[in-house]
Amino acid sequence: MNYFTRANQQNDSLFILIQSLTKSEKRQFHLYIGRLDGNMEAKFFTLFKFLEKQKKYDEKSIINSGIVSKQQLSNLKAHLYKQILISLRMNPVHKNIRVQIREQIDFATVLYQKGLYKQSLKLLDKAKIMAIENEEKNVAYEIVEFEKVIESQYITRSIDTRADELTIQAKKLSQQNVITSKLSNLSLQLYGILLKTGYARNDKELIKINTYFESHLPSFDFNLLGFRERLWLYKAHLWRSFLTQNFLHGYKYSSNWMNLFREYPKMIQLNPIFYLKGMNYLLESLFFIQHEKEFNKELSYFESAIDEKRIPINGNTEILIFQYFYTNQLHKHFLKGTFKDGEYLVNTINSKIKEYYNRLDRHHIITLYYKIACLYFGMGENKKCIEYLSKIINAKKLYVGEDLQCFARILNLIAHYECGLDYHLEIQFKETYKFLLKMENLQEVQKEFIISIKSLGDVFPHQIKNEFKKIHSRLKIYENHPYEKRAFLYLDILSWLESKIENKSVSEIIQEKAKKRLRK
Repeated sequence: MNYFTRANQQNDSLFILIQSLTKSEKRQFHLYIGRLDGNMEAKFFTLFKFLEKQKKYDEKSIINSGIVSKQQLSNLKAHLYKQILISLRMNPVHKNIRVQIREQIDFATVLYQKGLYKQSLKLLDKAKIMAIENEEKNVAYEIVEFEKVIESQYITRSIDTRADELTIQAKKLSQQNVITSKLSNLSLQLYGILLKTGYARNDKELIKINTYFESHLPSFDFNLLGFRERLWLYKAHLWRSFLTQNFLHGYKYSSNWMNLFREYPKMIQLNPIFYLKGMNYLLESLFFIQHEKEFNKELSYFESAIDEKRIPINGNTEILIFQYFYTNQLHKHFLKGTFKDGEYLVNTINSKIKEYYNRLDRHHIITLYYKIACLYFGMGENKKCIEYLSKIINAKKLYVGEDLQCFARILNLIAHYECGLDYHLEIQFKETYKFLLKMENLQEVQKEFIISIKSLGDVFPHQIKNEFKKIHSRLKIYENHPYEKRAFLYLDILSWLESKIENKSVSEIIQEKAKKRLRK
């Protein structure tokens, strides 16, 4: 049974939550339950102990255990789920700044309802300072509005100029929140365009994207922007760069993104997800523009941040660190052409996929499989390459990007050709061609390559090198084409063709290119 099937069988929310608990969190839950007499014998705790021992969720076995009837199971599970969340919320590990601020607001609300207005305002002021210092301006605005309610309803006489002070604060926070909202909306919309229509494929689409960006970019004074506003500004610019395939600008804005965290290092603790995503986009941009020296520098920085525990570890960051770190470790070997040296990563990646299978996004697993296939292709291990490509091609019910499916099939054709599997090659060609016909946005590079590789079967052995040269010439013109160059980021077809022309391995060709880049 593969990991995708297993994941589908175990999508029960309660079971997944219990399986995600660390030993420390389970111990905390036991202590939390033990605080009240009778809880240790309660049905919900019995259900917890039963589920934590299970390898997979099986409702039938729960009913057969006699813990609860089928009719009561849903309610019992809901109660257990709530109790686990309460326990997690009380765990110091999960008490980040946001939780602490919310806690202060909750306490202030209790005091307000008891009529202890001054005490309530004191806590709110403390929470507001904490919120502003940590760029939690939406919450800060909420606090100011709460303060206004108290001040307007009751004569507190806390400060003579209180009304003016709160009005000015509310106005300033509101303006900042509006800018942030517009920038985050723009960023999200651009990301949505990328998912829906993909990258710009012609001048018309390029103009459309740029026009949309310019018309939706709010007016602002950059010097007045805080961490949060600048972060969303850089994100919006980054998505525009990716959409327009301007990877140099992608490097610029992902670099700005990371420099922002270096300017505000405490924000790493509060926004570790954004930090990790920024790091990944920076490395991805450097990989796209093939800036190996800077790539290695940033990857080393990323590794040291992990080793030195500068990045908070939780369920989210643990997964992202795995995805981003190992993807870019593979990219490092792709840039250098040291494919064989990167083979050690495969076992670790597969082991991690197994460990995280019910928390990993399926698309990311597929992407890792494609990277591994490329690694084996670079090593000349074409049968292993085909093995991993099969996992992608045969993933019928999983979301796999059209581009990824397309290039997986093209690489599959090349790998079959390299293996000398002529019969299989004909079958693979027909299936690939059938798939490509269904694609709405087939690139010229893809069309040209499919036609070219089919013709190789009719070429005499003594003519094959000359045919490779012709194919290379036809594809080379697209290498720096503004709308076609992306194809070579998925699959370095040119290096493969050059390896056939020069009677060298793909690895040797890429290593030679890497050395030339370093000499520039």
